[in-house]
Amino acid sequence: QLQLVESGGGLVQPGGSLRLSCEVSGFTLDYHTIGWFRQAPGKEREGVSCISRSGGSTRYADSVKGRFTVSRDNAKNTVYLQMNSLKPEDTAVYYCAAKKVTFVEFVTMTISEYIYWGQGTQVTVSS
Repeated sequence: QLQLVESGGGLVQPGGSLRLSCEVSGFTLDYHTIGWFRQAPGKEREGVSCISRSGGSTRYADSVKGRFTVSRDNAKNTVYLQMNSLKPEDTAVYYCAAKKVTFVEFVTMTISEYIYWGQGTQVTVSS
């Protein structure tokens, strides 16, 4: 059974850091581009970052560039999102998603292209 499980969310003060993990099971991570998305209350889901199969290509939303870093460890079937200098506007439920691709450097933050989704982890940035 294909499964993605996010973890690492929580409550953090502005300026703090969190590292989210996305552990996959039931499929081979190596063949998938992984995206991170978030949805704040009353807002649409938006793309945050994505990483190619090889890890050699990444993309970030303008709002998180320079603060967030995506990485992956295919041997551990896990993708990470390191979030630094967190702001109250980063508060949201964060989701990871997987898309099977052929091209090893393919990246996309188009929500509709992702088939498999995790259940999400809550990130709250507040003093």
